[in-house]
Amino acid sequence: MIYKKFKDLSLSALGFGAMRLPVTDGDDTRPDADAVREMVKSAFEGGINYFDTAWGYHGGNSERVMGEALSAYPRDSFYLATKFPGYSLSNMGRAEEIFEEQLKKLRTDHVDFYLFHNVCEMNIDAYLDPAYGDAAYLFEQKRLGRIRHLGFSTHGSVPVMRRFLEAYGDKMEFCQIQLNYLDYEFQDAKTKLALLAERNIPVWVMEPVRGGKLASLSDEDAAVLKALRPDEDPAAWAFRFLQTLPQPVVTLSGMSDMAQLEANLATWAEEKPLNETEMNALLGIASRMMGKGTVPCTACRYCTAYCPRQLDIPALLALYNEHALTGGGFIAPMALMAYAEDKKPTACIGCRSCEAVCPQGIKISEAMADFVSRL
Repeated sequence: MIYKKFKDLSLSALGFGAMRLPVTDGDDTRPDADAVREMVKSAFEGGINYFDTAWGYHGGNSERVMGEALSAYPRDSFYLATKFPGYSLSNMGRAEEIFEEQLKKLRTDHVDFYLFHNVCEMNIDAYLDPAYGDAAYLFEQKRLGRIRHLGFSTHGSVPVMRRFLEAYGDKMEFCQIQLNYLDYEFQDAKTKLALLAERNIPVWVMEPVRGGKLASLSDEDAAVLKALRPDEDPAAWAFRFLQTLPQPVVTLSGMSDMAQLEANLATWAEEKPLNETEMNALLGIASRMMGKGTVPCTACRYCTAYCPRQLDIPALLALYNEHALTGGGFIAPMALMAYAEDKKPTACIGCRSCEAVCPQGIKISEAMADFVSRL
């Protein structure tokens, strides 16, 4: 296992993510406790010492089953991470109640790594509102040692990250972002890395294989990679990309069965960073993937001056591309929750005024209509 330094700690570069645990009878709210125990045992044997869960994973049962599995091991033999569930505004103001319940579920008196969960457009105002008292409570738990290290995760935009960091950046010890060779450009993860580097905030990685999308490439793209590294499968390539970047400390993988765990342990047994030719091949695959089913908006903003509804068309098209490429998912609907009703895709009247000035010739009205139908 590769290990990375974080302050005075040595963390396994591969973290055990508990969002996609094996389940019973196909029911996502019923993690298979026996299978989880076996996977945790193999993870320990393979050198993993970082385990990540969250309040909402598996219908609230991920923390419980992980607490059971990890209770078989000395508490000082692993690092445990969980999160405050601010992804739902209904949880704002409940930090104390939730944290106390998390400690019970996890069978511990402290959490090694605790995160403000999914800072994004929808919740940034609430996260920064002192009236809720959540941030103050978590900062106090950090002072008391019940939280050893405090950070945040985000699927939000760079401006949202800047707002959060301007308010709390001096208290953030790490940040977890969606990072892979597709989102390096597609979700502007490259700029997010630069922003965190400015503040010397260590990077944790989530969605390294994009929910499995990068583990199942087209035959054409898989052949390109196979010619360069015959012994590496597409999932391993996604991890090698991350091993090539200087910033990631822990890369979380949500493994659903023993086979995935064993394959990932083999990949993370040693670093094999990409050379320039291999990196270009991988980014070329990402570029081709981005070109399928998305629109080539460059955010020049010529269109916005001509929209009678004053829609932020480039921002909406960026969310459309995310939703189209992912085939659904939660990111676009979540971001749109922060939009007023008269600024959502449904507000487009199809007048085509924007299309008359679009340098890329995008059929914006059709994209908006398709976005509405997809949502």
